[in-house]
Amino acid sequence: MVERKSTQAELEQAARRHLWLPFTQMREVEEDPPLIIAEAQGCYLRDLQGREYLDGVSSLWVTIHGHRKQAIDLAVLDQIQKAAHTTLLGLAHPPAILLAEKLAALAPPGLTRVFYSDDGSTAVEVALKMAFQYWQQSASGGATRSKTRFVAFRHAYHGDTLGAVSVGGIDLFHRLYRPLTFEAFRAEAPYCYRCPLGKTYPACGIACLGSLEEILSQHHGEIAAVIIEPLVQAAAGMITAPPGFLKGVRDLCNRHQVLLIVDEVATGFGRTGKLFACEHEGVTPNLMAVAKGLTGGYLPLAATLTTEEIYRAFLGEHREAKTFFHGHSYTGNPLACAAALANLRVFEEERTLESLQEKIDYLRQMLEEFRKLRHVGDIRQCGFIVGIELVRDRETREPYPWEERIGGRVCREAFHHGLFLRPLGDVIVLMPPLGIRPHELTRLIDIAYRAIQKVTEGIPCPSLPDRQAGGRRG
Repeated sequence: MVERKSTQAELEQAARRHLWLPFTQMREVEEDPPLIIAEAQGCYLRDLQGREYLDGVSSLWVTIHGHRKQAIDLAVLDQIQKAAHTTLLGLAHPPAILLAEKLAALAPPGLTRVFYSDDGSTAVEVALKMAFQYWQQSASGGATRSKTRFVAFRHAYHGDTLGAVSVGGIDLFHRLYRPLTFEAFRAEAPYCYRCPLGKTYPACGIACLGSLEEILSQHHGEIAAVIIEPLVQAAAGMITAPPGFLKGVRDLCNRHQVLLIVDEVATGFGRTGKLFACEHEGVTPNLMAVAKGLTGGYLPLAATLTTEEIYRAFLGEHREAKTFFHGHSYTGNPLACAAALANLRVFEEERTLESLQEKIDYLRQMLEEFRKLRHVGDIRQCGFIVGIELVRDRETREPYPWEERIGGRVCREAFHHGLFLRPLGDVIVLMPPLGIRPHELTRLIDIAYRAIQKVTEGIPCPSLPDRQAGGRRG
C-alpha cells in the first residue's frame, strides 16, 4: 500500500497541534507554522513549494561539506545493507573500530582512546564523569579523591544535559536549572569586549588567565578539571579568544595537576580552518569532546577522546568496580560511524582544509564592508565561524532591548531573500558549509548585509538575482 502524501496544510496543522521545537517560543509556531523543508542539496534547503534557501548556518553548524554529499550517501546506503544497529555493550563492529582508529590518528597527539555517545552534550557529560572517576581511581589515591570539582568559564555553553548545564554560564539558558546542578568555579573569560575586569583586547586574555590561576592556586587540591571551548565561545555569540589564551590554560592545568577538557563540539572538523581548534596552539587536552560535524551532518554521533593514562585508570578486577558505567542504546551506531568515516575521507580526498583557506580570506575581506553599517558593533571571525553583533549605539556599544528581537528580524528579512540564518540574540551567525562555492558565499554575504541594513537603518533591501543554477522558485 502506498501511503498518501500529506498536503502542506495538513502538515502545518499537525505541527501546530503536536510539534515542540527546541529553543523556540511555541506561541509563535501556533500562530505561524514553521517553514517545512522537504529536500536539501549542496548548500541549499528546499521547501514544499520548491523555493530554495541558502543554508547560512549549516543546519545548526553540523553540515560540513553540504547536503546530500554523494560519498556519505553511498557509505550510509552500503552500511544499511549490512546492519542498521548493533550494540557496543559487549560487542563491536567494523565502522566503530575503524572510526576510533581514524579519530585517534587525526586528534592532537596523545589522545588514543575513543568513547562514543550521541551528541555534544552527552560527549561533555562523558568527559566530566571520566575526569571525576579518574581521580577517584588514580594510582596516587588518598588526596586525589578530593579532586571532585570543575572550573568553567563565564559565558560558556557546553550543552543542555544537567552536567553540561552545571559548567554552562549563559543565564538565559541555564539560570532556571541551577537548583538541579552542581556548583563549578567560574573563571573570567577573555571573550567579550565588555570585559568585567575593565581590560581591553588582548590584555583581557592575560587578566583572565590570572583569574584562572588564582582559582587553581587556591583550590587545585579539589579541582578535577578545567573545561573550555577552544578559541571560540560559540553560543555566547561567536566570541573569540586572544591568541595564546588556550595554550596558557593548558600550561596552568599542567602546573597545578588539573585535567583539561576541551569542548570541540562547535569548533571541530574544519570550522576554524584546521581540523580541530586545538591545533592552532599545539594543545593536547586530557579529554576532548566532538560531535556536530563528525558525521558531516547526517546522523547523531559524538565522541569523547582521552589519553592512555586516563583509560588505564579504569582497568581492574570486577570486584574493584572501576568500570566506566556509562552508555547509550545507540552508542557507536554503525550507520553514523559509516557516515563519519566517509566524512573524514572527503576531507582527505578533496583536500577540504587546503581549499578552505582561500575562502576564509575572501570571507574576511567581504566582512569589512559590514563596518560601514552604523549598528554593527563588532565583527568576530575565526576561520569559517562568524558573529556580527548588532547594537543600538556603536560608540557606547549599547545593546538593543531584548524585546525588540533585532537579530530575529534580520534573519526573517534575509529569509525573504533566500537565505536561512538563525541568530544568537542580536548576533547574526554565519557558518556556511565548508563546501560552499565562491559565488554562493558572495550571495550569502550580500543578503546578510542588506538584511541588516534594512532592519537597523530602514534602507530597503531590493530583490537579488537568482542563484546561477536553478534559481529560487515561487
